[in-house]
Amino acid sequence: MNPQNEKNNDSVAERISPMTTADYRIESNQPIAGRFWPHAGSRHLEVSDRALAVSLAAKSFTRDGEIRVVHVPTGEVVFRKPGERALSVDDLNA
Repeated sequence: MNPQNEKNNDSVAERISPMTTADYRIESNQPIAGRFWPHAGSRHLEVSDRALAVSLAAKSFTRDGEIRVVHVPTGEVVFRKPGERALSVDDLNA
C-alpha cells in the first residue's frame, strides 16, 4: 500500500465530519407524546437530522407546553409548535 494514498485518504476523512446525535434536540417543559414519539412521556430527544426533528415535533403534542426544535451547536430554535390550550367560555360562545 502506498503511504501517499493513506495520507490522501486521511485528509478526505478529516474533511467529512459526520453529524452527531446531538445536532438537533426536540424539547418541551411538559412530557411529549405522539404516534411517532419513541419515548412516551420524555421531555426531550436528540436527533441528527433537521427534517426528521421538525417532522417528529410537528406530529407530537403536549398537554399545555410548547414543543421546540433547537439546533444544539448554535442554540437557535428552528421550529416551535405552541401547546394545545384549553377552550374557554368565550371560545364556546363564538
